[in-house]
Amino acid sequence: MALIQFTRNYNDLSTDQGFQFEFFCDRCGNGYQTEFQSSMTGNIANALDAAGSLLGGFFNSASNLANKAKSASWEKAHDTAFAAAVEEARPNFKKCKRCGKWVDSDCWNDSRTLCKGCAPDMEEELSVAQMEATVQKARETAFANVEVSAEKFKQTIVAACPNCGAKLTGGKFCPECGKPVTAKKFCAECGKEIPSGVKFCPECGAGQS
Repeated sequence: MALIQFTRNYNDLSTDQGFQFEFFCDRCGNGYQTEFQSSMTGNIANALDAAGSLLGGFFNSASNLANKAKSASWEKAHDTAFAAAVEEARPNFKKCKRCGKWVDSDCWNDSRTLCKGCAPDMEEELSVAQMEATVQKARETAFANVEVSAEKFKQTIVAACPNCGAKLTGGKFCPECGKPVTAKKFCAECGKEIPSGVKFCPECGAGQS
């Protein structure tokens, strides 16, 4: 007997009316849903159930016999349908020879013929490492440099222009539309928000540059 494929990464959506399955990538969770396969066994049993409830007698007995045979017939049809579903889904996944996981094309390293869990894409890893290093450096600067933290955290820091949405790289004005990028202004002495254009803080009286 052949080994069963996809034993852990699928959902069985089958009902009395037919068979359908969802298969998932072991790494990212993206999935593929197979075509619905109608079940003749379930349809016949349901028809006899309906006739039995309406007419009784012979049809009711026939319905009971059909339900007893249904379990074995349905299970056999279910196994056949699952095998067909595996073949339908298989082209969308690749099996890693190292860890045994089934993954989709986004999680597969073609150059290494392994999943990206076992053989990560180095360009992706370097990009992530660069961003992590940048974030870590920014955190270290914020907590280590008292002057920077004191000034920066009294301001509303934005990454995009509130007027046109352009990406900001620093400065008080947007490089795209030229409008001020700081929507609010705070006193450098007490940290209280002050109205735009005011020369002295209404809270502590400190002059504003």
